[in-house]
Amino acid sequence: MRKKRRPKLAVWKFASCDGCQLSLLDCEDELLSVAEELEVAYFPEASRATLKGPYDLSLVEGSITTSGDAERIKRVRKNSRYLVTIGACATAGGIQALRNFSDVHDFMAAVYAEPAYIDTLATSTPISDHVPVDFELRGCPINKHQLLEVIGAFLVGRRPNTPAHSVCIDCKLRGTVCVMVAHGTPCMGPVTHAGCDAICPAYNRGCYGCFGPMESPNTRALSEEWLRLGSDRETVHRTYRTFNAWSAPFREESDFHGS
Repeated sequence: MRKKRRPKLAVWKFASCDGCQLSLLDCEDELLSVAEELEVAYFPEASRATLKGPYDLSLVEGSITTSGDAERIKRVRKNSRYLVTIGACATAGGIQALRNFSDVHDFMAAVYAEPAYIDTLATSTPISDHVPVDFELRGCPINKHQLLEVIGAFLVGRRPNTPAHSVCIDCKLRGTVCVMVAHGTPCMGPVTHAGCDAICPAYNRGCYGCFGPMESPNTRALSEEWLRLGSDRETVHRTYRTFNAWSAPFREESDFHGS
């Protein structure tokens, strides 16, 4: 009897720190089950062995920061049945998207002894700005359990079931007292996508938005509450310009509070 073909999985890296790829490797025991169901055809972080496409599922980490990568992602898309972006860099441009608010040549001159050798774009942009994306998994880094859910969903042909609510809901599920209400601690939880299990508020710290904006975030109301608690406009402006600075809701709110 002919052996059933396993779907091919490819994992691609663009401009990033590799943390989201490591989240897949951190699955440990679960990774063995994934390997039984999928053929890991391309994953340089884990193995030098590679298989040619086309690929059934491609996971893409990182943002587009060079003209070469802008062309490479088109080839990846063409060679992939499904393409899922993982992490803040791939879904929102990442921390490196701070270049988008200034002149990248100023940064190059300040950092590199020979900036003329640097070949880069003026912007760092998410994968979805360049090719169609089938699903976006947020986080910096992503949640490994959510990643397993996404892989499993595409294996059986259904939409991934990941939360669209804010970190505040996860605080309630954990029984964590609201740090803003109880302590007056500024927190990004009300506008931030769930996925981290509300770790920071559980340790009496305000959320700092590493999973990016939740669906329909009321950023203006949150900013006004921060100002009422004593934060200044510069602090509010800078708070929105971190891991997901180029995501539209955070970018627009940061622009409102400063240039």
